[in-house]
Amino acid sequence: MTDTDAARDAELDPAPDATPAVDLIPLDMPAEGVPPVVETERALMEAARAIRAGEGPVALDAERASGYRYGQRAYLVQLRREGAGTWLIDPIACPDLSPVDEAIGNAEWILHAATQDLACLAEVGLRPRQLFDTELAGRLLGLPRVGLAAVVEHYLGLSLAKEHSAVDWSTRPLPEPWLRYAALDVEVLVDLRNLMGVDLARQGKDGWAREEFEALLGFTGPAPRIDPWRRTSGMHKVRHRRTAAMVRELWEARDAIARDRDVSPGRVLPDAAIVDIAMAAPSSPDQLPGGHRAVRRYQRQWLEAVARAGQIPEDKLPPMTLRSDGPPPARAWAERDPVAAARLSQARADLTAYAADRNVPVENVLSPDPLRRVVWTPPADRSAEGFADALARLGARRWQTDIVAPMVARAFADHPDADADRPDAE
Repeated sequence: MTDTDAARDAELDPAPDATPAVDLIPLDMPAEGVPPVVETERALMEAARAIRAGEGPVALDAERASGYRYGQRAYLVQLRREGAGTWLIDPIACPDLSPVDEAIGNAEWILHAATQDLACLAEVGLRPRQLFDTELAGRLLGLPRVGLAAVVEHYLGLSLAKEHSAVDWSTRPLPEPWLRYAALDVEVLVDLRNLMGVDLARQGKDGWAREEFEALLGFTGPAPRIDPWRRTSGMHKVRHRRTAAMVRELWEARDAIARDRDVSPGRVLPDAAIVDIAMAAPSSPDQLPGGHRAVRRYQRQWLEAVARAGQIPEDKLPPMTLRSDGPPPARAWAERDPVAAARLSQARADLTAYAADRNVPVENVLSPDPLRRVVWTPPADRSAEGFADALARLGARRWQTDIVAPMVARAFADHPDADADRPDAE
């Protein structure tokens, strides 16, 4: 788990559980001790043979250094299987882990927060045929907190230390306490999977989980963002297209420096400094704002970026906001189309009530975007089957469409058409 994983856990687990405190058993040493790191081809083949001879599912994890290095590559891969023990593999020294992938074969993978690791594991030749995600299972089960440490506490009564979650995993050699932490992350996953599987079946959600896990098999990473520079922290201060163009050119110059140096872009120059430079629009070194040594260190690149933005013709400047291909914000629906607003309100209410009754986050039953899209631009067939097909085309799973499509169809039946004159209505 990396610094970004730790930040995600903080977001997932924003406050301590309100249940009474219990005495937790600290989990601070792997059952078989800390294994040596696999750093040679011979050791890698030994690991593959051991994993092939093991039995049952395989617990996996990966450690990245995204807060320190450019990109999301893995700097340590951990695996554990019954009968094979725990293996810690250095994917920098052994960049092709396909022998391990072949050894795993069709065995089930167990991961926590699979979307965080699947892409970097695929880069080194590891791809699942079936998997179980303990974080996603925790969401479906309605756990109040779904970070790994919280799930371990809930199911195993163990305290899993996370003090090394934000370290620089590109460090070599890796310190023993870090390796101990990494080994413990996979040691708990099989027990978690078994207990959570029982709870999923007991709550009638095992079918949901199977569909969700199958959908993850094709996950190759988040979709590339359009104009990622627009997410620069502090963009709300920018009021003019020319200044926005300067932010873009500065962001791209910083990204090129970070890629060349293999460091996190934020370590080259913080977002706040990018916005400060763009707002100042300097034409000479003495006009550059202070506050960060990288402003002076790379002053030539920053001034060139500002100059490039200054030469862009007015009609080629980036718009202040991107045109969305989706419906307008829900807050605008009441004025633009009151009937659509009423339909959305009813469908949302039914969905929220269902989620509360089944103790599952409403966004896991269906994310807000596909619901808004099918209500604003409904299919020609407005039966439950028609809405199910429309939601499936937007990425909803079968279990989700079975739940939500009848709700949407009922909302349309309860609020008859009055939108024939709306320009963008189907």
